[in-house]
Amino acid sequence: MFISDNIKIFPGSGSMALAGAVCKYLEIPMGGAKIERFPDGEKFIKLEDDVRGRDCFVVQSTCAPVDENLVELLIYLDCLRRASAKRITAVVPYFGYARQDRKDEGRVPITAKLVANLITAAGANRVLAIDLHAQQLQGFFDIPVDHLSAEPVLSRYFRDKKVRNLTIVSPDVGNMKIAARYASHLGGELAIVHKRRVSGSEVEAQQIIGEVAGRNILMCDDMITTAGTVCSAAKLLKDRGAERIYVGGTHGVFAEQALERLSKAPIDEVVVTDTIVLNDRASKLGNITVLSVSAMLGEAIKRIHRNESVSSLFNHV
Repeated sequence: MFISDNIKIFPGSGSMALAGAVCKYLEIPMGGAKIERFPDGEKFIKLEDDVRGRDCFVVQSTCAPVDENLVELLIYLDCLRRASAKRITAVVPYFGYARQDRKDEGRVPITAKLVANLITAAGANRVLAIDLHAQQLQGFFDIPVDHLSAEPVLSRYFRDKKVRNLTIVSPDVGNMKIAARYASHLGGELAIVHKRRVSGSEVEAQQIIGEVAGRNILMCDDMITTAGTVCSAAKLLKDRGAERIYVGGTHGVFAEQALERLSKAPIDEVVVTDTIVLNDRASKLGNITVLSVSAMLGEAIKRIHRNESVSSLFNHV
């Protein structure tokens, strides 16, 4: 399908399987690199392939352990730059530190901007990411950013399930635009849950705007971290007569408290993508389905390499 000696795709430790799936889609071998540690714990990376004058991509989600994966990405980028790669693209399926995108109180950092600066300073010429937590993060970079959405992948899955009497529910007011897009793709009704935040990790769903009794529910978001919002909303929806409840998210972060909440919540299926590898506890829940974004990433990488349009990927969902 796609053979070029001028492209190299290297896997980071946080996205080894995803990088392999992307290379399989493109029908090219994965770039070789040796990742080791010095006795004091510092990481060392040595490229095993010649990259001089080549178009190089590093696939690495900055998921847990966040700092370790981020530093590995920066070392990879510096290594490629010093090895005379022609163009270096940081493929960051899940971009960590995305929540720290503003100063909402005094004496706090804007870490999302710091990480953007680090990636640029390390040698990246462009960035390819999926569902950044906030659209404005693209402006934090002083290099081109190709921002993909997993909506086509998730929408295709739920369309194939042919869920009847479907209502797309926004678990909070801020998620309304995403819910409206899914309602447009899938043809369902639309409803909103009004919530009150109790603490940084706990929310309480209070009211529902829209009809949910006797309906099958789909709630979608960019990431599932503590699962407080969706679990609280699911309980309220069930109390109001909802039938089956599905939850979709691009990034399955699944912090410790999320797994406990999801195991107790009246949620029939949680659907995420492979931007983040499921931890052992999450994989044992039984109601989590993982969809691959490898074909979408592979197609985007191919188009970047050929200097073709990436946005046209989303002309048909």
